[in-house]
Amino acid sequence: MNSPLLQLLVLAGIAVFLVLRLRSVLGSREGFERPSSQAKVPETRGRKEFEVIEGGPDHDILDHVPEGSEAALALAEMKRIEPSFSVTDFLSGARGAYEMILMGFERGKMEELQPFLADDVYETFSEVVEHRKAQGLRIDAEFVGVRELGLADASFDPETRLAEITVRYVGELTSVVKNAEGEVLEGSPTAVKRQKDIWTYARTMGASDPNWQLVATDE
Repeated sequence: MNSPLLQLLVLAGIAVFLVLRLRSVLGSREGFERPSSQAKVPETRGRKEFEVIEGGPDHDILDHVPEGSEAALALAEMKRIEPSFSVTDFLSGARGAYEMILMGFERGKMEELQPFLADDVYETFSEVVEHRKAQGLRIDAEFVGVRELGLADASFDPETRLAEITVRYVGELTSVVKNAEGEVLEGSPTAVKRQKDIWTYARTMGASDPNWQLVATDE
């Protein structure tokens, strides 16, 4: 018997042995078989944490408003209509919107703010800016930061899907009022003052436009 044929027979014998050995250890399955009723699915850490997240409290809401409150129920409805909505992300955006709108108003750049303001808010802000211009006044303001920010209230209309979220701010800025000649009439470029504001934003949940609009202001 020549050497190549002998090697082939030896390899075939080894293959048969391995197949028989694997069948004795693993068993065999034909077609689709249901798993044994006695078999247990391992309870992995990842599975348990997933179940807690799905069935437990939503801390994205409860970190900002009391559990069971009207605001909490409203926020939950917003997230049901638009699952990608995040209260934490909204407040982060509200922080940036506060600086943008406040500084735009102080500096009289109303055209840039119009897409982010409801019509009546835009008209009110514009009237103040025009009144300042008519008196020859100019405001030099610099934003220092948001010292405090919190969610004050939330509401949701299930019929119109209109959501409203009220945010409480304590901002810090410097502000100087000057006349047409550049003389300082009020304020200081170095003195930081605190300003308290309560702003309400609105948006139709599920709409293609992701922008919220400022619809009301208070102090």
